[in-house]
Amino acid sequence: MQPASSHTCVPVSNASISRACARPSDEASSKFSDALTGQAGRDTVLVVDDNPESLHFLIDTIERAGMTVLIATNGSNALELLEHVAPDLILIDAIMPGLDGFDTTRAIKKQPRLADIPVIFMTGLTETEHAVRALDAGGVDYVRKPIAIEELLARMRVHLSSARVSQAGRSALDATGRHLFAVDRAGQLLWSTPQVERLMSGMGEGEGLPAEFAAPVARLLAQRDNPEASLRFDAAGQTIELVMVGPMRGDETGGRELLIRLNLIREGAEVERLRERYGLTQREAEVLLWISYGKPNRVISEILGISPRTVNKHLEQVFEKLGVETRAAAAAFAVRTIA
Repeated sequence: MQPASSHTCVPVSNASISRACARPSDEASSKFSDALTGQAGRDTVLVVDDNPESLHFLIDTIERAGMTVLIATNGSNALELLEHVAPDLILIDAIMPGLDGFDTTRAIKKQPRLADIPVIFMTGLTETEHAVRALDAGGVDYVRKPIAIEELLARMRVHLSSARVSQAGRSALDATGRHLFAVDRAGQLLWSTPQVERLMSGMGEGEGLPAEFAAPVARLLAQRDNPEASLRFDAAGQTIELVMVGPMRGDETGGRELLIRLNLIREGAEVERLRERYGLTQREAEVLLWISYGKPNRVISEILGISPRTVNKHLEQVFEKLGVETRAAAAAFAVRTIA
């Protein structure tokens, strides 16, 4: 029995494909929503290729593997489609008329909402420089034409699985209530937790880093080899501290994704809240606050003008009063209190 079709756009001609994919109907949007929220239980793959024969071949192959297929015949149409949906993976032809696969992928990766979607390039080009261009543009992998079906599907499954693990990690970070965001090595915003998103949305319109963040982030990235790199700056009437956490591991970026913690410095008010909430002394509350900012004892001792040994003594009292045994647990209490 022929499997039921699950691609939304039926490839009849280049023109019809373009119209259908650029502006999905209400019914198509409903299908997209079902697929992307997991109601259909299928991974969704966007295929971008200007060759109708290749599209027919890829649609049939991917559907038989149990995935939902969306299609676009050029880069511009793909970007229009991505305004409506966020697929789980993108397969894109490197060389197309107009906006090619390289420039399309760069445009995709500049949008935080789409930046973590794995992109696999399809190319008939054999020179190493083209593979390098694909990876530099933000692709996670590439396959050469003519495409070997089993190899393509195996690569897709690997990257879909890795993307799910990465997304689960980011969801866990969201749930912590921490102010975290990630940039690439050029300083482009890739994603942020809801707390940072709310803060940044009040500083400017559009996606990406607000203008106030660009220079501080660039200065911080220049220190990325320093495990304790941090800096402060003033923006929107607030003092903000950025702390380099380090590269994300096990994600689809191959270590190009740099994680940064954002601290809103409101020492007086936050110390008072911690002191009252947990029955701490002034100094214990100060130590706990800086622990929540991710500072090691040596740095805390310098900030507060006390010895590292004294910091340890205060920390022992904090652990006892909070009923915890680790710095991470104490920091979690503090973050929830001052968030």
